[in-house]
Amino acid sequence: MPTYEYKCQDCGGRFDVFQSMSDRPLTHCRLCKTGRVKRLIGTGAGIIFKGSGFYCTDYRSDGYKSAASREKSSPAPAADSSAKTAAPAGDAKSPTPAKTTGGTAD
Repeated sequence: MPTYEYKCQDCGGRFDVFQSMSDRPLTHCRLCKTGRVKRLIGTGAGIIFKGSGFYCTDYRSDGYKSAASREKSSPAPAADSSAKTAAPAGDAKSPTPAKTTGGTAD
């Protein structure tokens, strides 16, 4: 059963009432006893999923599931060792150290 919020049009008071959806809305204020009330539109409560099994991947499309299963079943490509050859020792360039300007010689 939902909780409805009411506001009195005379005293301005607000209160909540736990009512069935089939119950008629209240007409008189429970605070001042004489004012007319209006039922407010509330935001309601959020849905809370408790327990295991509620994940964003539970309701994936069939296309996504088939692509994922194909990807999972295909073997990973092996690294080609012949493509990686070591460069000759003389070709490697070493970075040159930065020149520093220092103090003066006495």
